[in-house]
Amino acid sequence: MRLLLRGCVTLLGAAAFSSAQPAEAPAPKAVLVTGASTGIGRKITERLAADGYFVYATARKPEDLKALGALKHVQALPLDVTHPDDVAAVVATITKAGHGLYGLVNNAGIATVGAIADMKLEEYELVMSVNAAGPLRMIKALEPLIIEQKGRIINIGSISGILASPNLAAYSMSKHAIEALTDSLAGQVDTVGVRVSVIEPGNYNSEIGKNALTRMGADSAAARATGYAARVDRSNYKQPDEVAAAVEQALSDPEPKRRYMVVPNQEEAELTIRKQIEQLVQLNEGQPYAFDRTALVKMLDEALAKARPQTH
Repeated sequence: MRLLLRGCVTLLGAAAFSSAQPAEAPAPKAVLVTGASTGIGRKITERLAADGYFVYATARKPEDLKALGALKHVQALPLDVTHPDDVAAVVATITKAGHGLYGLVNNAGIATVGAIADMKLEEYELVMSVNAAGPLRMIKALEPLIIEQKGRIINIGSISGILASPNLAAYSMSKHAIEALTDSLAGQVDTVGVRVSVIEPGNYNSEIGKNALTRMGADSAAARATGYAARVDRSNYKQPDEVAAAVEQALSDPEPKRRYMVVPNQEEAELTIRKQIEQLVQLNEGQPYAFDRTALVKMLDEALAKARPQTH
């Protein structure tokens, strides 16, 4: 009887321990967001942190890092994506933390405005270094960590990667490059379980115009152009909450889309889609293997049959 009671006590004790010691909840997925100080990057950071991700939020200025560091589930890291030493330091910090990295959101970006004839070569090179080479540096450095978790790489492009305004040559070039980077990278890492997407925002509220004007100077040709100073204030545009939502969808969908166009109104959607159709016609016209209307419509119907429902 004593042995039986002892056995019962042992079983009860084990059961009590089991109920008192529940299995640990899985660690939150870690995501790094570049250019997180304001605008789209800040919205992405806030949304992901609020929805259970751990966010490494990067910025260049000490005051921005302090503000980001005050957010729950956020670790602020100093980073200029044009400085290889900064990139290496970020990798070292994440590696040392030991939690790995599930997602990379390449958001850091700048713009420059004006005619090519007036543009300083140094300004063009800076835009390309931040917007096109910056994501490449981050991907090369962090790809092994993301492959380990079969994670996600999300590039923030722009509808300017499809459209090309006359006064945004360098910016549009850099965002066209992001389109190619996304497709090429996806082909490289798809077989190891990593998914790559590009988010293509339209016009939302951000500091990109003000920052460009500050960097170029009030005496620059672009700043003196009629109406430019008024256009740098983007506070009349919508907040980029829809862009942040698309980023989270690309992170969480089992099979994310390759492209997420996110625009604030029907007009910008139509401009972008019509531009794609116009380019299709230009590619097809006057070449020896041109397709007629029937063949083109059939191709479009076949592609639409595979299309997904509305993103939001």
